[in-house]
Formats: sequence, structure tokens, C-alpha cells
Amino acid sequence: MELDEYLPALEKANARFAEAAAEAVLTRGWAAPVPGCPDWHLPDLVRHLGEVQHFWAWVVRSRATDPSTYVEPRRHPDDELLGWVAAQHAELESALAGADPAERVWTWAPQQDVAFVLRRQVHEAVVHTADVEQVLGDVRPIPARVGLDGLDEWLEVIVPAALPDGPPETAHPVVFHAVDADARRTLFAGSRPFPIAALTGTAGDLLLAVWRRLPLEVLTVDGDGLQAVAMIDLIGGE
Repeated sequence: MELDEYLPALEKANARFAEAAAEAVLTRGWAAPVPGCPDWHLPDLVRHLGEVQHFWAWVVRSRATDPSTYVEPRRHPDDELLGWVAAQHAELESALAGADPAERVWTWAPQQDVAFVLRRQVHEAVVHTADVEQVLGDVRPIPARVGLDGLDEWLEVIVPAALPDGPPETAHPVVFHAVDADARRTLFAGSRPFPIAALTGTAGDLLLAVWRRLPLEVLTVDGDGLQAVAMIDLIGGE
């Protein structure tokens, strides 16, 4: 994805999250469990995305180079969460729209700029939108370009952050074939001469699978699926 594609993608994901969350409250109630996040219920999911976006809006608006002065928002009761998360969507979108992607800000990664926040927050919102759609039983397809960029971000950013010393000795390559993007990517490339498995599906389904939101059964698996899951599980994640 190009830099100018991220903000519209974030706005679209935020709008869908808000719509799906409101529908989930009406049809399932606040006590509804979130299938993709064990031990979470709907308020936990809505509150989590709101808190994440509140923090990164503050980072971007203040051009923070140190997060130690951040003040966490007050904890809102369930019946205020939909309005509050909508406000956080607007704040983050406004902050990002008013910032140069090249401006330096604190992040938890080697890349210390607004562009990192843009990309990371798109995929944060995309995955959590799928979470709330799972509550409804209505997970909509993720556009191919968004899904492939999310898979790339997982490989380029999340995997190195989880394994700063590189792949463990037990690592085996896993190939991802995104059919709708005509692209192939590899986890733990070079760790062994041959991959333990190849996983084929849409880019969006591959993205949700590496974030453990979808089982491998939704993909076409060539090779050892159990070992592929074990390799993905080495990364961890929310």
C-alpha cells in the first residue's frame, strides 16, 4: 500500500467497527463473547480499541518522543463505550490527517515516525473489526491490498519484535500464497531448505490466520498444518 492509502483504509475500518459494534450490542448484548479473543467480551474489545487509538492519537498530536507523560483515559461504563470509541476514531483520524508521515514520534519499533503509526493502526483496526464481525457471525472480506499489506507488516514488524534474536533453532519456513493478490510470502525464510507447509487463501484470510482469528481449515494447506500452526504460534500476539 502507498502512504496515501492508509488513512482512508483506517477510516473505513473504523466506520465498520462502529457499525458492527452497535449491531452486536443490539443483537447479542454487551455480555457477548469475542470468539477471536479468548476471555474477552464485547466491552473488552470496544474498550481495547478505544484505548489503543486514544494513546496513538496522543502520540501523534503531541509529537511525543517519550510515552512516560501519557495519561490514560478514564474507564467508561459499558453504556458509554460506543460513543466514546467513536470519539477515539475521530481523534486518531484527525491527528493522522494533520501530521506529516515523516515526522518523528515515539513508537515501540525501530521505525520512529508517523508513517509507522498510520500503518500499524490500520491493521489494528482491521483485525479488531474482524473480531467484532465474528461476534455477529458476519466477517466481511478484507480488500486484497489491505490484507497483503497487513501480512507484510506482520512479517516485517511483528515477527522481528516478537523474536528479536531471530528464528529459534526449531523454526521451519511456512509459505503464504495470497491468491487474490497473486503474491507469496514466507515466514522464517532460509531457516530450512524446504518449507514445512504452504498455506493458500485470500490475503485477508491469511492475515486473520496469522493473527489467530481464523483456523487453518479456511485455507488450503499443503504440508504439515500442525507444524505451520506451531510456527505461527511462536510469534504470539493479541
